[in-house]
Amino acid sequence: MKILVIAGLVSGMGLPLRAEEVTVFAASSLKTALDQIAAEWRDETGNVALIAYDSSSKLAKQIEEGAPADLFLSASEIWMDEVEAAGLVAPGSRRAILGNQLVLIAHGADAARVDLGPGLDLAELLAGGKLAMGRVDSVPAGQYGKEALVSLGLWDAAAPQVAETDTARAALALVETGEAGFGIVYASDAVADDLAADGVGVVAEFPADSHSAIRYPLAVMAGAGPAATEFAAYVQAERADGVFAALGFDILP
Repeated sequence: MKILVIAGLVSGMGLPLRAEEVTVFAASSLKTALDQIAAEWRDETGNVALIAYDSSSKLAKQIEEGAPADLFLSASEIWMDEVEAAGLVAPGSRRAILGNQLVLIAHGADAARVDLGPGLDLAELLAGGKLAMGRVDSVPAGQYGKEALVSLGLWDAAAPQVAETDTARAALALVETGEAGFGIVYASDAVADDLAADGVGVVAEFPADSHSAIRYPLAVMAGAGPAATEFAAYVQAERADGVFAALGFDILP
């Protein structure tokens, strides 16, 4: 862990003030909330969270290959399982802290609502256009999305039209630009982005029982210093819960 020695003394104590840097690997869908929480932590403690955002699958692979992460926040239990199985998680530090939901979005802020169920004629809805979603074999939002479409009997109609992306946020961008008429993203993505201003509308919510529960596990990495544990606790504190909840996440008990 890097240490920045800052010139000066703690007021009246005669001790050097040191700011610590914590390297955090986090799912892209957490960016808006986690950037705010990290800024508040910095303001309160002087310590800095350096956050790398990407799909959980890519981050997990990088950690397994030796990337110097102190903390991992995944959008899927599966990828945290893989990191933990490799012996890279500090014992007792793992906890699922957040939940999320899947929504169907469409290009056009005034797009009509969709009755999302087995009776939907998805081919007609797409009308030859694309359905943007995360990569279905690795990106959690894509994995959940495919699972939901299969459950609703819609995958076979959707598959030829799917435009796979590296993150859910990238799928949202395709719908914003009109390169895809529809997309599957997290509910938190819809809250974090001003969809109406970007010409996008939420047209349906996927039934919770159409896919596995979306859970975000957090874990401190083996060998990380005390500041990583402190930031992990800060991310789970009541004030951070308020930030996550305001941005569309579910707070898990």
